[in-house]
Amino acid sequence: MRTDLAVIGAGPAGLAAALAAAARGLRVTLLDAAEAPGGQFLRQPAAALAARYPGASHPQASHLPEPHLPEPRPHEPHPKPPHPKPPHPKAPRHQWRTWERLRDGLAASGVTVLAEHHVWAVERGFTVHALLGPEQEESVAVRAAAVLLATGGYEKVLPFPGWTLPGVVTAGGAQAMLKGALAVPGRRAVVAGTGPLLLPVATGLAAAGVEVAALVESADFKALLRHGPALAAKLPEGAGYAAGLLRHRIRLLARHTVVRAHGAGTLTAVTVAALDPAGRVRPGSARRIPCDTLAVGHGMLAHTDLAESLGCRLAGLAVHVDDEQRTDVPGVWAAGEATGIGGAALALAEGHIAGRSAAARLRGTAPDPGDWAGAARSRSRLARFARALDAVYTPPAHWPEQVTDDTVVCRCEEITAGAVRAAVGELGAGDLRTVKLLTRAGMGWCQGRMCAPAVAGLAGCEAAPSRRPFARPVPLGVLARQHRDATEEGAP
Repeated sequence: MRTDLAVIGAGPAGLAAALAAAARGLRVTLLDAAEAPGGQFLRQPAAALAARYPGASHPQASHLPEPHLPEPRPHEPHPKPPHPKPPHPKAPRHQWRTWERLRDGLAASGVTVLAEHHVWAVERGFTVHALLGPEQEESVAVRAAAVLLATGGYEKVLPFPGWTLPGVVTAGGAQAMLKGALAVPGRRAVVAGTGPLLLPVATGLAAAGVEVAALVESADFKALLRHGPALAAKLPEGAGYAAGLLRHRIRLLARHTVVRAHGAGTLTAVTVAALDPAGRVRPGSARRIPCDTLAVGHGMLAHTDLAESLGCRLAGLAVHVDDEQRTDVPGVWAAGEATGIGGAALALAEGHIAGRSAAARLRGTAPDPGDWAGAARSRSRLARFARALDAVYTPPAHWPEQVTDDTVVCRCEEITAGAVRAAVGELGAGDLRTVKLLTRAGMGWCQGRMCAPAVAGLAGCEAAPSRRPFARPVPLGVLARQHRDATEEGAP
């Protein structure tokens, strides 16, 4: 297949970019690993559920119409799927309207949508290689004149004793269950960690019928006052979440952290404790909260695998772009969380700018920044907001002190915190790569994508991007066929 622009990722940034480029005459192919466009933020219920609305899964869950649900299946965790509370008549519904506009626009745009296409590599030139379907045993190639990376982000996971127990899930994982399956992970939950994602997860679970025993946030909300101007535009949204916590009687434990999860075979309780100003646990402040679910998250990280494999420069742990959302590799644009975690609204603005820029450049003309002046203003404002949140929502500075030596850190290779500490203290490892070589931490299925921040924190070194030839595991048979086909094409 050949196309003008291959957009990788069908979240808000990818959808906005694809629509903007297609509206200006480009042939656009949109590839995404999910069954349907939308990404995590605009994730819709699975088609088999025949649900018309996202319901309790969305940040304004209680403000949206009640979903139409099918009869429950035997394996679902509740005898009857939970329903959100009735919609609030005065509440905003902008997220659902955003999805409707994007969905309708996509249907009329002529964009080729390739769902369940798991992109594993992009060659210079550009050839996009993707594994097909849930089995991921066959690969297809899309040849494009340019590539736009809207690969999104993934959750940062920090370990603590008991974090591998069944019943402990990531905050984003709990949200994905609500959005995609209209299911809940348990009956009584604690939502913990740090970051703005915890608020919609806690209120969404509560709206779906889960008893949320506590929202445990390690940040100090007083720090938000220092960033008042940057956060002012989001005050109504924050007030809405605060009202949701009160309405569902969710106890907020600010400046607290989870220090241990308990259970024999499955989660039965968590211990939380207060933090002092330095980020250490206050002695004598521990309390135990019974629960069967812990949804925990410590922020987000940018997906940069494809950008790194193409040689794109990074700014910290995100892809560096210019005012047009261009990377420093000609023909490659990037937008959304891949260029820095900032939320769906910022991703939409960046995607719109990137799509317009790509359309102009591929037609051989210099784009006029005035064409996207409104989006650029939104981008600047929302980027300031994102930076303010980054400054407030940071994991406790001394979180490694609560990780016992027998706590598994790298789940793929079953490497403990003690092994990582031994590599540093006894064998002299001073960087993430050396720790990996000495312990195998990060050599498993996820290739360090999940455990690298934790290993770096325990080792006392900087988390650094790791350039990989492939963005996901690839069957050897696929690589063999790629080599055979390339050899045959080059034969005289």
